[in-house]
Amino acid sequence: MPGPHPPSSSAAPGTDSRSVDFHQTSGPVRFNPYTEEFFESPYAIYRRMRDEAPVYYSEELNFFALTRYDDVAPAYRDFATYSSARGVSVDMVNATKLKMPKGRVLIMMDPPEHELMRKLVNRVFTPRAVAGLEAMVATKIDSALARVDPRQFDVVSDFSALFPMEIIADMLGVPTEDRNELRRLLDKGLERQPGQALPTRESIDAMIASGTYYFELVQKRRRQPQDDMISRLIDTEVIECGEARRLDDVEIAGFANMLGGAGAETVTKLIGNAIVVFAEHLDQWRRLRTDRDKVPAAFEELLRFEGPSQYNVRYSLKEVTLHGRTIPQGSAVMLINGAANRDERAFPDPDRFDIDRERKVGFNLGFGYGIHSCLGAALARMEGRIALNALLDRLPDFEVDSDGLKRVNMTNVIGWSHVPVHAL
Repeated sequence: MPGPHPPSSSAAPGTDSRSVDFHQTSGPVRFNPYTEEFFESPYAIYRRMRDEAPVYYSEELNFFALTRYDDVAPAYRDFATYSSARGVSVDMVNATKLKMPKGRVLIMMDPPEHELMRKLVNRVFTPRAVAGLEAMVATKIDSALARVDPRQFDVVSDFSALFPMEIIADMLGVPTEDRNELRRLLDKGLERQPGQALPTRESIDAMIASGTYYFELVQKRRRQPQDDMISRLIDTEVIECGEARRLDDVEIAGFANMLGGAGAETVTKLIGNAIVVFAEHLDQWRRLRTDRDKVPAAFEELLRFEGPSQYNVRYSLKEVTLHGRTIPQGSAVMLINGAANRDERAFPDPDRFDIDRERKVGFNLGFGYGIHSCLGAALARMEGRIALNALLDRLPDFEVDSDGLKRVNMTNVIGWSHVPVHAL
């Protein structure tokens, strides 16, 4: 069969059938980002939220949600109203006894602390620095793909789950023998049981173990520096309040843990999503195969259409009124970039996947926006471009084994853990 989701008779050609055939088509809008329905496909409920409840409130989980592009994009930029300092998920922001340490994790900082750390780590991802990684990235991707059976393999578990971790681990200086375990801890830490907003004890233990691992690695690098990012961060001085200081072990470990997770998850899920989407649009896969200049634009359309990062949660520092509804100060506010990227007010015919889409309006929010836009976006784009080209060479024509598809159940993330394909 050519794809896992054959279009329904009510869907227009080229339209994402999953945004049409969703259970909740009438009655009050009910949104829970931890249900099986959400993990499978949230796009239909996103449309109802944009149309009927652009400022949605969940009594069950105690959070507000913004879904329209013109609300989400400005909110990402407005750190004076929507703070990151309490965390990026519902459970973290609503944990009233949680005290987030300042200066520890970049994605959980507001200015001025954020500006200090962002300037520091931006040095790693300058255009010149990223361009210098291309040969290494291509080698990692080619090596991963060379190990698969060319006739049939799992695009995620055999390929896209492997090379991103290898790339970011090389940059950080993680020993080869530890990488598979770190990838397992990352996946387990993000995992959520269907219907449950809070992490399981196993997920919490995984997050602690991952953070502990990087803390201990920083200490090892202080004793025995190497040519890696962690060693360079140890030697770096920052100017804070007019005085020079060095980063402590907790700061460096927090950055390494964040970068290791983001660097591994984003491309892993995006490549899996890409193959499932292209299985539904094989005509566009064939066009891409004959015109590789379209690959960067195809990556951007994939990021808009079904990007891995679906939302981030902020904490309101002041009262906000939008569309006649007030968000009180001290509220958890979910900024759903996955919904904003499908908003017809910004992207005409948004449920249509089109690698030739003209980008006249609407900035793609797939890598965030504002001060917390993705640090490694340029690297992710490079990885995606090289990986898609490699798959186009390996799979001129293919079909997805629908019965073997398996979604992930994760906070903030949409994607697949298994995408088995057969070459034709």
